[in-house]
Amino acid sequence: MGVQQLVRSTKRLDRIWSRGKDFLGSELPIMCGAMTWISDPKLVSLMSNMGAFGVLAAGNMPPELFADEVDKTFELTARPFAGNVITIAPNYLEHLDILCRKEVSHIVFAGSLPRGTEVRKAKESGAKVLCFASTSSIAKRMISNGADALILEGSEAGGHIGHVSTIVLLQEILFNFPEIPIFVAGGIATGRMIAHLGLMGAAGAQMGTRFVLAEECGAHDRFKEVFLRARAREAISTPQYSAKLPVVSVRALNNHAMEHFGHLQLELLEKLGSGELTRSDAQFKVEEYWVGSLRDAAVEGDVEHGSLMAGQSVGIMNKVQPLRDILQELVDEADDGLRKVEEKLADSN
Repeated sequence: MGVQQLVRSTKRLDRIWSRGKDFLGSELPIMCGAMTWISDPKLVSLMSNMGAFGVLAAGNMPPELFADEVDKTFELTARPFAGNVITIAPNYLEHLDILCRKEVSHIVFAGSLPRGTEVRKAKESGAKVLCFASTSSIAKRMISNGADALILEGSEAGGHIGHVSTIVLLQEILFNFPEIPIFVAGGIATGRMIAHLGLMGAAGAQMGTRFVLAEECGAHDRFKEVFLRARAREAISTPQYSAKLPVVSVRALNNHAMEHFGHLQLELLEKLGSGELTRSDAQFKVEEYWVGSLRDAAVEGDVEHGSLMAGQSVGIMNKVQPLRDILQELVDEADDGLRKVEEKLADSN
């Protein structure tokens, strides 16, 4: 089992972080979002062992492989972590069974909306349940279904995204559901931002792109090098060509993979029109493309033709660092940001 020294919070930050820390069972209310091919047992356990909170990505792994990944994570950490299940993945229900059977402490439902029975099943296993919410109506529905916490993710995020920016979702959701812990994601790269979100009422933050640049992250070096050179505006989202083929937008750095996806949509729409494919089959082909394309880039290092999923915060980052240094920097920035707010309020009196 891995043993690492915790990155500690501060007394000042605990005034706004205690709710998130208590919910996650972590020293820091900072989650590493589930990134397919990247959020593996090594990164997840390191996050938790260092005081933050790791989230294991299921993607659409074969169930036996995902079960093995859960076991490996338990071997590497005794601290809480979450399993992320994608409700639109063909192996979703089996992934959920695995997390419940192995009594993982937290379960994150992603992809689309989980059924109430699925949320209840997770809770009956003893897990705390987190659900994504992109509108106030979805937030209400997830709370009604039994969600213990929400993740509010703006369109600035990388990978599969919604259509609304973080700043709008803060006003629509964060300010209106104080009864439940809400973690904010999308466009976050600095501790100062996390501190200000805490002042707004957030229980904590979820980040992904920032942690790709951790030395310990298993993403290919060429994948990381592209991140270092990228500007925020180069992380673009994919369009939907027709309502006949609904697709979830993906934000990634612009390269041949994005162009190829456009061609794939046109090809699938043609097959839909001819009756060669059903809509569900076509949507499966879309997700299959992204899973394989991301592996090409993140694992194999093909940064020309593989998907470079990244949030717009990629333009803020300029170095690869040890994970401990990243977490300590986030804490130091957050503490300093909160101190400056306190000084400004004191001066105004």
